[in-house]
Amino acid sequence: MATPPPPADQDIAPASYGNMALLVQLRWVAVVGQIITIAVAAFWLGVRLPMVQILAVPLLLALMNIATWGLGRGRAGYSYLELLGALMLDVEALSWQLYFTGGATNPFIYLFLVQIMIGAILLPPRWSWIVALAACCDVAFLTFGFRPLELPPVYAGAHFELFLLGSLACFMLIAALLVFFVVRMDRNQRASTAALAALRQQAAEDQHIVRMGLLASGAAHELGTPMASMSVILGDWAHHPAIAQDPDLAADVTDMQAELQRCKGIVSGILMSAGEVRGENPTVTTLRAFLREITQDWQARTTAPIRLTDTIAEEIDIVSDPALRQVIGNVVDNALEVSPGGIAITARREADTLHIAVRDGGPGFDPDVLAQVGRPYISTKGRAGGGLGLFLVANVLRQFGGHMAVSNPETGGALVALSIPLSALAFQGKANP
Repeated sequence: MATPPPPADQDIAPASYGNMALLVQLRWVAVVGQIITIAVAAFWLGVRLPMVQILAVPLLLALMNIATWGLGRGRAGYSYLELLGALMLDVEALSWQLYFTGGATNPFIYLFLVQIMIGAILLPPRWSWIVALAACCDVAFLTFGFRPLELPPVYAGAHFELFLLGSLACFMLIAALLVFFVVRMDRNQRASTAALAALRQQAAEDQHIVRMGLLASGAAHELGTPMASMSVILGDWAHHPAIAQDPDLAADVTDMQAELQRCKGIVSGILMSAGEVRGENPTVTTLRAFLREITQDWQARTTAPIRLTDTIAEEIDIVSDPALRQVIGNVVDNALEVSPGGIAITARREADTLHIAVRDGGPGFDPDVLAQVGRPYISTKGRAGGGLGLFLVANVLRQFGGHMAVSNPETGGALVALSIPLSALAFQGKANP
């Protein structure tokens, strides 16, 4: 039973899937151990045992394990009540066996301590006390009510020696069980705690995105009016006879209009990266055309060569999402900044996932930064207040159901790999051409 991702259901106990798997393994150990012990006691030592009663327990435990395996497939985890029920079954199964094999005079009665210890680890205090109380009640009953073992005459005077040998075997068994199972259960709890911390970190990053979206919205509203006024004024200037007749002034006005449009695009890109789109309608295109447009757009802005390697075998229609164009452009911009000799972009399709790799010829990521790339304010350029570019890339990709990976190839430079599910880009309806 492999441990799945931490569940979001609040009724499911943390790490319960892996812990239930360990309880099932412990139960299999109990089944095998009981069968071996019964065989040794009955056929080697010659002890008369009520076979029907005591063999019923390992059979019941085996059936419960099979049922747990069958019903547990596809589940995210188990509730505390289900874990309590599994532990109580093990406690009462042990009590039943001990009742027919000497009760408190059987040294294996100390196996109750294993159940109590496991209950204390897996369950909240009020639930673990139920396991401890049930075990104490069973031990109290077994102290006064049990069926004595019928030992053969050869062991008639060696009761104490047999008890000591049994106590030694029980102690070694308990030590092995505690070290093996309790340590693994504690490891599951730690892994669950780490996963919860990761979820909290993601929630904190989402809050950063919300705050940045609000800031970007305010900036857009503040800048929108003056940029609109400038656009109108430049449009009037472009048609003014005095400027139209002067090629130099006309060229300057055209350049100013182009730069103004770029400023509008930058503001739009900030809003898209922060989770707000300014209302631009996405367009329908093909996957290859989408990648070529991005490459050509950035190639027009730089003199450094941008090499696109397209290994996509089958062309498909997609929606050209502005936010995705922005995050890919963000990665390209970062790569061009540190690699004046040019960058390489590789695109490939693997099953239903689009993989885009951007590789530069720069110095690569600093080792201290490499493990934290994608977190807010972790700058790869050492600028105070920087480090938001790849953070926004990672968060926008997460909204698409994808992810980002960064590395330093052995041959030098840095590699940023983007993975995007094609289902998030698939054209499923009408869009404005």
